[in-house]
Amino acid sequence: MAKEALKPVEWVGSSKGDLKKFPGAVQDHVGFALYQAQTGLRHRDAKSLKGVGANVLEVISRHDSDTYRAVYTVRFKAAVYVLHAFQKKAKRGIATPKQEIDLVKRRLKEAEQHYKNTYGEG
Repeated sequence: MAKEALKPVEWVGSSKGDLKKFPGAVQDHVGFALYQAQTGLRHRDAKSLKGVGANVLEVISRHDSDTYRAVYTVRFKAAVYVLHAFQKKAKRGIATPKQEIDLVKRRLKEAEQHYKNTYGEG
């Protein structure tokens, strides 16, 4: 049985640097979710991010009393794009703050352009 090639992970904006600032356990959790996305699977903690569009997923990781989120898309055939990684600061409610959603939308447009330029596909 031939091993399938992993899709590359593309990092948009400061997402990689932001993720690297997270605690190690959170980085491992998100990293495994991204690995599963690279293989075509969906991590059990990956949920659709509402209000952004199809195939944009969010992994929520809790560490100590903090909540961390990583947003990525599996919209593209040849690559997985990490759009945003952040620590949720609001203590009230579970909704993703509007400013974070707006940033994800902007970065999704950047990812679409990068994908078109790099992989030559629409």
